[in-house]
Order: sequence, then C-alpha cells, then structure tokens
Amino acid sequence: MSVLYLAGCVNKSTNTSRKDVDQWISLFNGKNLDNWVVKIHHHNFGDNYANTFRVIDGKIQVNYDGYNKFDERFGHLFYHQPFSSYHLRFKYRFTDQWMEDAPIFTFRNSGVMFHSQDPKSILKGQDWPISVEYQILAEETEGTARPTGNVCSPGTEVYYNGEIDPRHCISSTSSTYTWDKWMSGELIVRGDSIVHKVNGKVVLKYSKPTIGGGVVTGFDPAVKRDGKLLTEGYIALQSEGQGIEFKDIEIKILGEIAGR
Repeated sequence: MSVLYLAGCVNKSTNTSRKDVDQWISLFNGKNLDNWVVKIHHHNFGDNYANTFRVIDGKIQVNYDGYNKFDERFGHLFYHQPFSSYHLRFKYRFTDQWMEDAPIFTFRNSGVMFHSQDPKSILKGQDWPISVEYQILAEETEGTARPTGNVCSPGTEVYYNGEIDPRHCISSTSSTYTWDKWMSGELIVRGDSIVHKVNGKVVLKYSKPTIGGGVVTGFDPAVKRDGKLLTEGYIALQSEGQGIEFKDIEIKILGEIAGR
C-alpha cells in the first residue's frame, strides 16, 4: 500500500481530508520537523531547547549533547493537529545517551503520547501533558523482565479488564528487548478503545481514557476537567532524559476524523 505525505493531503483548516481515510499517511518527511511543534518543561511553547529534537539521517532524534544538566526538562514533540480514530505505527531505538541527573525511572524509557491536550495549552511550568502514553522501555539489567508497549496515564485514568485501574502504568504482555534493537510499535485507537502492538503482536488492550488522577503538575486547572472522556487529541514523542530515535511514523485514519 502506498504511503502519502500528510502535507499534501490536508485542506486549509489543516484537518485531514476524507480521501485519507484508510490510507497510510507519513507524519514525518525524513528531512525536518515541519508540522511538528515542541513543548519542554520550564520553557515556552515552541522553544526547542538545545536542539533537543532534531533530524539525523532520516530519523527524529532526542539528543542531549547541548545540555549541562537535564534539570527536569521533560519534553514532547507534538504533531500539529489532533486525531481521533486511527492506526499509528512507528519504529524506535534507544541510544546510549542518558542524563544522569534525570530521574532513575527515565533510564531506557520514553514514550508516544496520544489523546493529549493541545500543546499550546501546556503552561511553562507543566511537566507532562494531560494525555495517555504508549510507554517504551528496554532491558535495564540483563535477565530482568521489562516489557515495552505499556500504558501510562499522566493526568488521566483508563479502564482495564472492564474497570477503572488506579495504577499509573499498566504493563503489557510483551517480551523484554535490548536497548539498541530497532522496534516496531503500533497504536490502534478507535475513540475510547485502545490496542497496543509490539513487533506486530497485540500486547495490551484497554478503554475509556478519562481525565483524572495525578502525576501531572503545574497545569491550568481549566484544562484538567476530571471525568471528561478522551476520544481525540494530539500525538507526541517524548524526551525525558534518555536518548532515542524514531522513524517511519505513519498513520491511517479509521472512519470518523477528529474535528468533524
């Protein structure tokens, strides 16, 4: 199946065209960060501090070579428009770069956020977006299980096995993989029903992501409307102290389109 570039498939309002439904669309052109915007904790919207997010050899790279200290600069690179029902696929690989003053949980840890609040509504002092996260992990110590493709819920809550689950992160059934291996992640979102896949295999299912819970700090109270069901939002790649690369980021719109 052919892959189209989204830049050539949108109308003047930047909403995805109906002709894009059920076709794979590339969200990343392999050359630059056109159609992506940055929000980093402690910095204003649009400030890509120290060139944290950059394009290297056809990949989006999270790189900290311009940092002296991490200083809780949790960052996110957002695609510029929201989506509702879709199939997202991407490839990722960790690098050997890690900021030692970052929280220990960030070691070989990153993520793809979705159903996120508008990045323009994230305050300068807000650490994470109110969103749902496809959490990416790799082996921490040899022989220790550490699955990838998990779900975490910053400022949100999800239903797992038919009931709301109080855990911030829920582990998938995936195997544990080494940090330097290219991995394939997939996210199938049909409104409030979510499926995670790793290397083509279903590893997690849950539903009804809803604003609520904790973890996120520094937010605008008007945005965190606890109890609101999330059926659309923005997609973002995470930077939280661990180097990582992303490539082949593609989306297929499934049925109804966000904003219509």
